[in-house]
This record gives sequence, C-alpha cells and structure tokens, in this order.
Amino acid sequence: MSDRATVFETVTRQIEPFNKKGVALTEATTFQGDLEWDSLTVMDFVAAIEDEFDIIITMNMQAEIETIGQLVDAVMSLKA
Repeated sequence: MSDRATVFETVTRQIEPFNKKGVALTEATTFQGDLEWDSLTVMDFVAAIEDEFDIIITMNMQAEIETIGQLVDAVMSLKA
C-alpha cells in the first residue's frame, strides 16, 4: 500500500465514523479546525490508523500533524 492515493482513501475511510459534522475531506482538511476533534477523538482515530497500517505514530509526530495530507505523508514515510 505504497500508493499515496490509496493511503489517502484509506485514511479518509477511517475518518468517516469520526466526521460528525459531515465535513468534505481534502488534503487540507484540519483535524482540530475543520473537524473540531477533541483530544479523545484524536486518540481513538490515531489508534485506528495505527492498527490499519500496522505503524506507530509517536506523540511528537502527532503534535506536528494538522491536516489529512500531513497524516498521509507520515503514514507513507512510516511504511517506507
């Protein structure tokens, strides 16, 4: 699953259960600003992404990831 478009599709599919406001998801969608997630939602979502891709996203990485595109980039680099 090294194709970026496939990773983006998988990430957005994982977001859907947490997308309570029905926000249109793009690379620029922010987790805090656009989706208005609280810290518990972020933790649940990160766990789902880690399970899906069999990766570990460190707390330092989480702090730097603000958009879906940045998350896709992080997943790609961790899977490489």
